[in-house]
Amino acid sequence: MDKPWLASYPGDVPETIEPDAYPSLVEMFEESVRNYADQPAFVNMGAVMTFRKLEERSRAFAAYLQNDLKLKKGDRVALMMPNLLQYPIALFGVLRAGMVVVNVNPLYTPRELEHQLIDADVSAIVIVSNFASTLEKIVANTPVKHVVLTSLGQMLPHPKGTIVDFAVKYIKRLVPKYHLPGAISFRKALRKGRRLQYVKPFISGKDIAFLQYTGGTTGVAKGAVLTHRNMLANVMQSKGVYGPVLKAGRELIVTALPMYHIFALTVNCLLFIEMGGKNLLITNPRDIPGFVRELRQYPFSVFIGVNTLFNALLNNKDFHELDFTGFNLTIGGGMAVHQGVAERWKKVTGIPILEGYGLTECSPLVAVNPHNLPEYNGSVGLPVCSTEVRIVDESGQVLPYDQTGELQVRGPQVMQGYWLREAATREVLDSEGWLSTGDIVRFDQQGFIYLVDRKKDMILVSGFNVYPNEIEDVVTLHEKVLEAAAIGEPHEVTGEVVKLFVVARDPSLTRHEIITHCREYLTGYKIPKIIEFRDELPKSNVGKIIRRALREESEAKRGRKS
Repeated sequence: MDKPWLASYPGDVPETIEPDAYPSLVEMFEESVRNYADQPAFVNMGAVMTFRKLEERSRAFAAYLQNDLKLKKGDRVALMMPNLLQYPIALFGVLRAGMVVVNVNPLYTPRELEHQLIDADVSAIVIVSNFASTLEKIVANTPVKHVVLTSLGQMLPHPKGTIVDFAVKYIKRLVPKYHLPGAISFRKALRKGRRLQYVKPFISGKDIAFLQYTGGTTGVAKGAVLTHRNMLANVMQSKGVYGPVLKAGRELIVTALPMYHIFALTVNCLLFIEMGGKNLLITNPRDIPGFVRELRQYPFSVFIGVNTLFNALLNNKDFHELDFTGFNLTIGGGMAVHQGVAERWKKVTGIPILEGYGLTECSPLVAVNPHNLPEYNGSVGLPVCSTEVRIVDESGQVLPYDQTGELQVRGPQVMQGYWLREAATREVLDSEGWLSTGDIVRFDQQGFIYLVDRKKDMILVSGFNVYPNEIEDVVTLHEKVLEAAAIGEPHEVTGEVVKLFVVARDPSLTRHEIITHCREYLTGYKIPKIIEFRDELPKSNVGKIIRRALREESEAKRGRKS
């Protein structure tokens, strides 16, 4: 298959990368520490941690895991916390000990947490006290033998850390009571580890670095097996496409997306460790006024976010007053960036949103828009270096560029499979290494990929395919609309109709105004027939609107009526 998209990239972007540039993530980390020892690596709530301090603390944690907890190479260690200084310390400590990181969403319910800990056969977990009550409910049912407990303020200097913890526990009451006998504090674990000998194990690119859980294209959450080589390949691919506009050792990246999520893990954390960047960790990005106050203190140069986060910031008047002088790169992913949001972001900051596309099974980056893209173009970009893509129909036949079908991906960043799930792996990964993404796309003549929708989110109206992304993009162009989500609702004549959920920016917004607006942009069968106004929409940990929750809610309502 020809690769016309390669000609569309700027000349400074390589066609291929070397996935074995480092033997493992540990060697990459160690080289960065040597190159940038006394430069800041992470900043959180005003506290600064240099590369040297990160090396010392992660080495102590690795020694603690090896010696005190007696864990072995390949054992799984879960990390359950938001963006805190403790996260990169624990992350690199686990990796340096030759163990496997199992990232856990802190917002999990007890049932979801229990499933993941059992499925991954987790031996130890590092958890923030805010979520310890969830663990308490199910820990006895899991293989977890060791609990390492921390708090939001534990790595902050005195007295700030004490004040933060007091406020969180006693004023905001964000730490439910829990009882976890035998748990050790993270600070004590580091103290112990400093007195113990760290023994660096042999780690190859084939060794597993992460079990990153995802719903995949269907079904229960599954662990995508991502090796050191998978992750390194994606770091080098990210560097290949973004590197030409980044200065090693001089960038400040805003990390508002949680690092336990694969997008921020690879691009924010690992890429900028490799490049000697400084990560500004935002622990609670939902507090937009507090977030903007943080941004005012730091001359940031790179911002990575999702559509809902961009939108929320744009709706904060103080954000418009920030100094964007040194700002040079915005990357959007996780969900479709709406045109209206992209245009407003460019107007306010002077920098276009370079939308990208990826999935957990690809470590995650598959495609990005070129760094010299002057304006939003509605695409998710071109395939990253050393990545092949194609479109197939329902029977698996490869389609030409101008057709719509399921995207398949092949490259060094593609996972090894789902942890202990051979059948589920065979469903999405064929013998030639092609991964079926479950996403419906089309290409243009230059090779730009346009994300039409998730296969499972598609709405079928009188035999016509309707894609929620298109509906939502049109609706959010209306000046009175803040957010929107579209799902299919059963209909006895047309099979399904479009049901729209709307969060209004202006309370005067009416159903009639929305319908009139849609008629201007959409053909008849795509126009929403049911419109429901909401104060807010259900969102994932990275701010992605969860259509599945809206579908389930609608199904439950229909069940009660029948």
